[in-house]
Amino acid sequence: MSMTSTVTGLPERYRPLDQVGPDEQTETGVIQTWRAKDRILNRDVAVRVHTPAGPAAHAWITRALTAGGLATPALAMVYDASEGSGDPQSPGGAAYVVNEWIDGVPLSERLAEGPLPEREVRTVLRRLADGVAEAHRVGLAVGGLTPENVVLRPNGLVGLRGVPAASGTIDGDVAALGALLEVCLTGLRPGEAEPRPLHGPSDLVALARRARSTDPGHALSSVAAMAAILAERPRSRPATSGTRGDRSEHPRAEPPVRQDPGTLPPVPSLRPAGSGDTVVAPVAFGGDTVDARSVAPAGGPYAAGRRPEQADDFAFASLPGDLYTGPPTGSTGPDDEEDGARRHRLLVVGLPLLALLVVIGLAWWVGTSVLSVAGSVDEGSTPSISVPTAGASGEDDAPAGPSTTIQGAEVFDPEGDGQPENDGDVPLTFDGDPTTTWSTVTYRGSATFGNLKSGLGIVYDLGDSQSLAGVTVSTPRPGATVEIRTADSPAGDLGGFDPAASGTLEETTDLRFDEPVEARYVLLWITELVEDGDGFVGEIGEVTVQAAG
Repeated sequence: MSMTSTVTGLPERYRPLDQVGPDEQTETGVIQTWRAKDRILNRDVAVRVHTPAGPAAHAWITRALTAGGLATPALAMVYDASEGSGDPQSPGGAAYVVNEWIDGVPLSERLAEGPLPEREVRTVLRRLADGVAEAHRVGLAVGGLTPENVVLRPNGLVGLRGVPAASGTIDGDVAALGALLEVCLTGLRPGEAEPRPLHGPSDLVALARRARSTDPGHALSSVAAMAAILAERPRSRPATSGTRGDRSEHPRAEPPVRQDPGTLPPVPSLRPAGSGDTVVAPVAFGGDTVDARSVAPAGGPYAAGRRPEQADDFAFASLPGDLYTGPPTGSTGPDDEEDGARRHRLLVVGLPLLALLVVIGLAWWVGTSVLSVAGSVDEGSTPSISVPTAGASGEDDAPAGPSTTIQGAEVFDPEGDGQPENDGDVPLTFDGDPTTTWSTVTYRGSATFGNLKSGLGIVYDLGDSQSLAGVTVSTPRPGATVEIRTADSPAGDLGGFDPAASGTLEETTDLRFDEPVEARYVLLWITELVEDGDGFVGEIGEVTVQAAG
């Protein structure tokens, strides 16, 4: 489309190329979006022109200046803005906002092919919600959250064009993200009946409905809450019995059996396997085990059948027959006195023996367990500590095997300016010595590489495709956020690598994959740097790739 009068009055710095999208009708005027060339920096930008200029555009320009202070890759950066004089024919007379130009495929085009896969839905919506939440923290409602404005970048990230919209509300942003979540699950197929049935993972369906709900008791509280929910690892589905087509049901539980009040509970006798009818002394089972049948209840419904003479029977009932001559009685005859003396001698002799056995057992345990650990430390092995992160080791992660051999590595900087990033130090990240390190150059302004690019990384070549379980990263400068991505063939942009894990680096961080991944190339992609005295940097000491066990 050729240049029209609506873009006159712009500074000579911006040369309009073609109009992007339809005109936006607002309460204060009309907004047109143009792809333009920044003559000074020799780059494409998006110029949005508000007609009329002057006071009518004041509120919009104010919102644009607020957006200019944001540092998030999910929202198009604001480079320049002017309210204009009100006369679009005069130099500087147009009201305009200059945005970063985002290359990629609009979400609307992608959804015309059908719904997104579950993993991509979670990633796209989480990254977009993170950016919108950042705007809400400074009080800015973004607006314009439509499939036409959301762009899937070639590097795997997502961006929103036209920031900010002419108007918007924070509640409106929450509802708009809910609508985007719904359309990602259903797709945009022309000709299908509206609304389409909403299918997909139950947690995503519930989240979309909560985001669009107007019920205060059910509605989602904020975009930050949506981002947090999407960042959680989805819960595994409960295991089912049998395979598809197996219609057998679980056996029903037996109904409870009600006993007569005078009946003792059906407790099995103490009889180890292979012991025949021999009753084992309590000492053999720790000193406090007795035959359950010999213990009469003191009260309750089962006490009704108890005989008075059973009160003291159970005290010695589980001793072997040659040690137990019967229950004590009220007789004081010589035989009874002899039995009492015998029992007294057994207690006097037996209790010290039992204590001695306990001491011997403890000494054996200390000798075999504690001392063996101490011996391994003396031999020079030091236990390593791994800090779990998002995507770190867990019960459901792929089991790790031995470390793989890294054949080579190089800096991966698809959005860079061609300048080196300490490339010669990359081999130090897999030389077996965590004290030798590679680091990025120092960036100014923000931890997201000074808003110059979305990230920087190192690609490790394993020589051939292997089954991998995770990556361990050590750093002397904790706090950087990273992603682990994999590929089976070389790739020139981030989109050629599949995400496998992510997290924030501690001194040693174990980034385990949800399931084994077949890959030859492993990308350590740094997305956020750590503040240093002069700016922001990222530093890597050692990278170890684990094969799947």
